[in-house]
Amino acid sequence: MGLLIPSSMAVQISKKRKFVADGVFFAELNDFLSRELSDEGYAGVQVRVTPNRTEIIIKATRTQDVLGDRGRRIRELTSVIQKRFNFAEGAVELYAQKVANRGLCAIAQAESLKYKLASGLAVRRACYGVIRFIMEAGAKGCQIDVSGKLRGQRAKGMKFRDGYMIKSGMAKQTYLDVAVRSVLLRQGIIGIKVTIMLPFDPMGRNGGIRIPQPDVVSILEPKEDIIPAAQDTRGQRA
Repeated sequence: MGLLIPSSMAVQISKKRKFVADGVFFAELNDFLSRELSDEGYAGVQVRVTPNRTEIIIKATRTQDVLGDRGRRIRELTSVIQKRFNFAEGAVELYAQKVANRGLCAIAQAESLKYKLASGLAVRRACYGVIRFIMEAGAKGCQIDVSGKLRGQRAKGMKFRDGYMIKSGMAKQTYLDVAVRSVLLRQGIIGIKVTIMLPFDPMGRNGGIRIPQPDVVSILEPKEDIIPAAQDTRGQRA
């Protein structure tokens, strides 16, 4: 990811300050979009910097709601981001991208679980419903951590898991999709953490990962040896 500082603020800056400024920009942008587009199925943001402008790609489950009537909503968001981060006119462009598979998006499932708990559904029933939806979508495994005052005044934590889950190594950074949310209930705040083990998807059509898992080895069947036909040596001189 390149430099995310607006063009009007482009000055000589050290690498350390550049990475800090990029992180602050991305964190504030993600927080703003998650608050504004929570009802539209917000599922993350991607920032691409080109020589001419900065492109912000908003991932959501309901892209039509993000765009709004005749693109009105996306223009309002563009204007707010442009004024907040001091972008020049036309230097920032927003796009909406539909999530390929809603069941394999940890942010979308965390928001779904958040609304279920806020509506008064029992914790165990809500979590098992989300896990079933995730596994039916083709995930290799999933885990949901819920902590807080679930019942009574004493806080506790509960874990719900299903399938196969990697906990360490480079595959953890590649294959795991993690989302954390907080839901405010009458008895207090409950923390939610949704972890999804994404499947291997070489074509990239179902929302999985195109990179093969390093510890999964496919053993191919040996090919049959083709035995050449015996040559007729009759009539040949020794």
